[in-house]
Amino acid sequence: MNISAPFIRRPIGTSLLTLALLMSGVLAFTFLPVAPLPQVDFPVIQVSASLPGASPETMASAVATPLERQFGRIAGINQMTSSSQLGSTGIVLQFDLNRNIDAAARDVQAAINAARSQLPSYLPGNPWYRKVNPADAPVLILALYSDSMLLPDIYDQANSILSQKLAQVPGVGQVYVGGGANPAVRAELNPDQLNKYGIGLEAVRSALNSANANKPKGEVSNARNAWNVNDNDQILHAAQYAPIIVGYNPQNGAAVRLSDVADVQDSVEDAHIYGLSNGKRAVIVIIWRQPGANIIQTVDNVLGLLPQLQASISPAIKIDVVADRTLTVRASLHDIEITLLISLIARGHVRCDVPAGIQPRQLVAHGASDLHGFCRGRCHRRA
Repeated sequence: MNISAPFIRRPIGTSLLTLALLMSGVLAFTFLPVAPLPQVDFPVIQVSASLPGASPETMASAVATPLERQFGRIAGINQMTSSSQLGSTGIVLQFDLNRNIDAAARDVQAAINAARSQLPSYLPGNPWYRKVNPADAPVLILALYSDSMLLPDIYDQANSILSQKLAQVPGVGQVYVGGGANPAVRAELNPDQLNKYGIGLEAVRSALNSANANKPKGEVSNARNAWNVNDNDQILHAAQYAPIIVGYNPQNGAAVRLSDVADVQDSVEDAHIYGLSNGKRAVIVIIWRQPGANIIQTVDNVLGLLPQLQASISPAIKIDVVADRTLTVRASLHDIEITLLISLIARGHVRCDVPAGIQPRQLVAHGASDLHGFCRGRCHRRA
């Protein structure tokens, strides 16, 4: 049986079928995704925990180890790596490709809750996790600096205001604030003075915790009514910590205050973090995109929100764009557009009212930007 015979006997039907296949291919080509490499999004979750002032050894033994024990019980983990440094620990969990990232995130959160009782009680906050792509690079880096405000105050506004709003921008997957730390009060104890009064380090720590604890204040009541006594007794500055009584002089029974045995200063949680931008101390905001999100659209959304972000913080803080990953992407798209214009001119699909004596191939010598502007204003499709 000849397969070609039915098509030869029906030339009109064959032509229509060929035309239909051609139109289907043209239509499908417009929806064909283009990528230099196959896009594979591994289910990866990064867990972070911080303990300001703790050594890397303390972070590895007291923070990373309890978390790793709980994470090891989660099904579907292919790889688990952790790194501990001064004051912080990061654990990266990579799951199977067929593992749902949302379900994995729920398991990670449950493991963090289970490990909380094994973590140090003085940990300032619970460990947190983020869904990340380890192979992706930041799409935008912002720098915040001021000539009149202190760096801890800038970091506080960047971490509490800007990062929250940037995380809500469509396409933004992760926002990291670095180059600084939250404001804190640091007390540098004098061991000679402590030895003189017979006061130990644990006694000082207990006195500071008790002085800044949020405890019930009491109640005032009578036979018919009752009133709660409320007061904001949280202390935030060094001048409020200095008069705290940490012990008593064994010789005369006089009260020993914190200022007698320590140098109390308004500082930051981690004094070893330092950020620079163009030679100035600055807070750095690093932005990553969500897996699969359009890079240009994500950056445009963030840049369009910058005036609103600037208005939401102190006017003394300035925001500068340090790095924009879309610059090279936009330049590549511009070059592709110019190449297509040159190709269409050379093939005769676009007619330009160029000056006499200039051939299409000679337009390349005028530069891509000149050709783009010239053709946008004077080129039209051949009728």
